[in-house]
This record gives sequence, C-alpha cells and structure tokens, in this order.
Amino acid sequence: MSSTTSATPAGATHGTTTVVTNIATLVTNDPSLGDGSPLGLIHDAAVVIDGDRVAWTGESSKAPATDNRVDAGGRAVIPGFVDSHSHLVFAGDRTEEFNARMSGRAYSAGGIRTTVAATRAATDAELEATLTRYLAEALRQGTTTLETKSGYGLTVEDESRALRIAAAHTDEVTYLGAHIVPPDHAEDPAAYVALVTGEMLDACAPYARWIDVFCEKGAFDGDQARAILTAGRARGLHPRVHANQLTYGPGVQLAVELDAASADHCTHLTDQDVDALANSSTVATLLPGAEFSTRAEWPDARRLLDAGVTVALSTDCNPGSSFTSSVPFCIALAVRDMRMTPDEALWSATAGGARALRRDDVGRLSPGAYADLAVLDAPSHVHLAYRPGVPLVSEVWRRGRRAA
Repeated sequence: MSSTTSATPAGATHGTTTVVTNIATLVTNDPSLGDGSPLGLIHDAAVVIDGDRVAWTGESSKAPATDNRVDAGGRAVIPGFVDSHSHLVFAGDRTEEFNARMSGRAYSAGGIRTTVAATRAATDAELEATLTRYLAEALRQGTTTLETKSGYGLTVEDESRALRIAAAHTDEVTYLGAHIVPPDHAEDPAAYVALVTGEMLDACAPYARWIDVFCEKGAFDGDQARAILTAGRARGLHPRVHANQLTYGPGVQLAVELDAASADHCTHLTDQDVDALANSSTVATLLPGAEFSTRAEWPDARRLLDAGVTVALSTDCNPGSSFTSSVPFCIALAVRDMRMTPDEALWSATAGGARALRRDDVGRLSPGAYADLAVLDAPSHVHLAYRPGVPLVSEVWRRGRRAA
C-alpha cells in the first residue's frame, strides 16, 4: 500500500490519525455495519485508525479527514487473526515421528515426552528464541493476537520459566502443567496432580491468565481435571480444557460445568455434549491442523454450527501433532474438510478466537477495537479458502502500526 503523505503510519502514536482507504471489501465482524451479516461487510470501504484503536469504519467516500492517508489498492482487509490455542515454548524436533506416521511405520520415541526432555534441557535463551521465531512467523501470516501454553516442562522450575518467557512476549498465557503425567511421576499420578495444584500452581499463577488440562484417556480423567481446574480458578486463573480429542469423554461437560472459556478439539461429541455447548458461553475451538497432521477424524463443525455453538478456529501450533502457525491454512482445511463456509471459517478465526479468549477488543474492526488488521492480496476474504496455500496476507497492522 502507499501513503499520500510523508508521515509513516508505522510510527503513529496516540493522537495521530490514519485512514486506510480504497479497500475492496472490509470485514468488520460487526453486524450493525455494512451488509448486516455476521461479517459486517463493507464494500469500497475505509478504516480510520486513531493511535492503536479503530475510530471509524464506513464507505471510502464518507471517510473523515485524517493526518495520514494510505491506499489499500483495491485489496480486502480483515481483522487480524486471533489464534487462541498454541504451544510455542518448546525445544527439540519431532520430524522423525511425523515422517514415520505419514509413512505408515511404527514409531515409539515418546511423543510429548520427547519434547519435555528437550525443553527441560534447553536454556532460557533457546526457548525464547523459538517462541519469538514462531510469533514472528504467525504475525507475517496475519495473526495479531496469540495464546500460548506451558506444558513441556512439567516441573515447578520448567513450567514457571516457560510461562515467564511466554508472558514477556504474548498477551494470553496459559498454565498447562496438566499436559501429561511425566515419566518421573508415572507410578504415582496422584502425587503429580498434587504438585500441579500446589507448588507448581503457586509458581506459575503470577505469569498466566488461564489454566488448561488435557482431559483424555492416557492423560487426566474427569476427577483429576476437575481438581486441577478448580484449584486454578481459586488462584484467579480461568479454565480452558483440551476436550474430547481422541475419544468420547467428560472433557466437554466439565468445561461447561466450570464455565471454561473454551473446550478445544471437540472431535468426539455426543448429542448431550453439543447441547451443553450450545446452551453455554463455552466456545468450541476446532484445530484442523491436528487432524491434518495425524490423519485423524475431522471435527464436525457443521453439526456444531447448526446447533448454535460458538466455534473458534486455531492452529494448535506445536512440534508434535500440528506444526503449523498458519491460520489461513486452517481456514482452508475447515472449509474443505469440516464443512464450514468461507464466511464462517473467517469469523471463527477472528471473532470466534476472541470469544474463546473472552476478549471484545480484538477480532473485529469497528470503533473501539484495537487496530489489528490484515491486508489480503485479493479482493475478498473468500480467497483464503479459494486459493489455499497462497501467501495472500500482504501486510499486517497491529495496534495501529504496520507490523509486517
């Protein structure tokens, strides 16, 4: 895009206004604007940014005067993606595991435990370098808000340092000491639950907003998960749940019972699970990168949406089961293999992710929201699914500044 003044919006401060104009299609995610749809589409549109916030949206011809003017060149503009589920504080590589899985060969190197061993052995600097590398990678692809978790340390020291490092770089941080029972507690999982809800929680709570648990056969059962989430909530951390990914289980019902912000994965659901989600404020966060990378059954997004469940789409970026930071890739998978429409998939990857983080200041481009936007080298957001694998995000603004 080009500016018609010498001032650079990238250096804008509070009180400096910029209009981004000549937008072919603007997605606001505000149904009171534009065409009245959930996406609040405005054609031949403009956005006015004041400091780090959106001040005005509407038709280009009606845009107010501003300090700076930027021409979008007939491109589409969407809210920055809100990736509400990732695991980015880790070390090591699991290429051999993925290659074996995709080649149909048996492989027993340890899965999550492999990453735990590498993460424990890494220095703070190495963990920080990995985190910032993938944050930058996600930003270039349009992600402006990202949640990340601990879960690869599984000791008091390693979980707390993971969260300390994450909190220095991301707005949304989740304590996932209850990822798996580590090998050193394999004979006494109750003692590990006591650690997660006691000393480890004490060390981790100052750095996190959320607490999560992998409620699944082979990880933590319903009673263990309830104890962990309840302890976290007593320390001011709000629940999230890895729920019903591998099998039917109690995860979704527990998430709804505890008013968790999200139940994530949601692959194996009963009618009762769907009804519970539809009648709650818990968001079903779908993570198609995991199904793609493990050749597992796809979540039935259509079933959830038709029942009135609020759905988010996220990457689940992690080194084992979904090593992608690309929300556009996940949108394409959701449309092709999970029966979502392009509109639904985009909403779920922006406003849906914001709902999963209980945020109303991101995931939309309407007055009062953060000026987080992605410019697509296409006239419409539909191209995210129509042209899969093509790097359509040509420019990213975060908090009113050009970021990528």
